[in-house]
Amino acid sequence: MNMRFLQSCALALVVSTGSGLASAADEAATSQEVVTKVWSATKFLQDKGVSGFASLNSKDGIWVWKDSYVFAFDCRLDKMVAHPMRPDLVGRSIMQITDNNGKFIFKELCKAGAQPRGGWVDYVWTKPGDGKASRKLSYAVTADIAFSTGIHVAAGVYDDKLTVPELVKLTEQLADPAKYPSH
Repeated sequence: MNMRFLQSCALALVVSTGSGLASAADEAATSQEVVTKVWSATKFLQDKGVSGFASLNSKDGIWVWKDSYVFAFDCRLDKMVAHPMRPDLVGRSIMQITDNNGKFIFKELCKAGAQPRGGWVDYVWTKPGDGKASRKLSYAVTADIAFSTGIHVAAGVYDDKLTVPELVKLTEQLADPAKYPSH
């Protein structure tokens, strides 16, 4: 009887793991979702202020979806203020963080996010659940938060084919702050 129980458990584990992997592969965030989530999170932080960072830090919250997540950083104070997947980065200096190719990720994100409708940056980053470095394109915008100048909000997609010029065109179509209510 113990052997049957173990076999049933093993079968359940194989079935659940297999279906989980299949659904994870089908659940890639889109660039449209990234733009929408970033603008929604920006509006949320404008309404909540710095107390809203706790929501962005929640791995189980609304700011984490599919294979993506929203994170926030302070370009003026050079620190990460919210990151649901890498809580070890929160409070740390970010301007010297580079990807595997030597790109200063947050210097680039700060520049891109300072543009009127935000901007995109491509770099190499570890994909959640994958554990290996992948090409990531992140969209960043400046958040107008009372008493906290320099805050940027970002999220990204893992994609080997999208180009930054394609994403800029998409952003021009989607990045209207009035469209995105806070949560």
